[in-house]
Amino acid sequence: MVAQLETPISNSTLNLPYSVEGIVQVFTSSHRSFFTSVMAQALRIAGQGTPVLIVQFLKGGIRQGQENPVRLGQKLDWIRCDLPRCIDTPHLDESETQSLQKLWQHTQKVVCEDRYSLVVLDELSLAIHFGLIAETEVLGFLAERPSHIDIILTGAEMPKSILEMADQITEIRRSRQP
Repeated sequence: MVAQLETPISNSTLNLPYSVEGIVQVFTSSHRSFFTSVMAQALRIAGQGTPVLIVQFLKGGIRQGQENPVRLGQKLDWIRCDLPRCIDTPHLDESETQSLQKLWQHTQKVVCEDRYSLVVLDELSLAIHFGLIAETEVLGFLAERPSHIDIILTGAEMPKSILEMADQITEIRRSRQP
């Protein structure tokens, strides 16, 4: 037997008698890696009825821009750049740059609108490293976000400034080369 828990459609925040402070978590590695534990955490939290957004900045290839999010259950939206390929270089054509900037602007907008309680920003560090998104913009976004929203940033070459403002840092290392 399978039971479906129905949750309200509203993304309003809980009316608690105390304030809940969100945290900034960083998952980083010296190599590009898929952060399975982060995705498992996002799925678990969404499964408990908390609105979650996963944004993959450098992934493309499946026409999954912000106009066409993948919905996993009632509470998890997953979006990528609307690009025909994955980004692995700082050299983009104009349409790719526009798509990445459109995704970044959309992400900032929905976070400020308080639509999600957890936001995963996958490979944002490489977008910064490639010079595709300004580090100062990301720092401003993190400082100005609604204080109860949890943010998880993933990726290689995480800027020192973000590491310094993070509440939690997880560094993933290889024990041997594949």
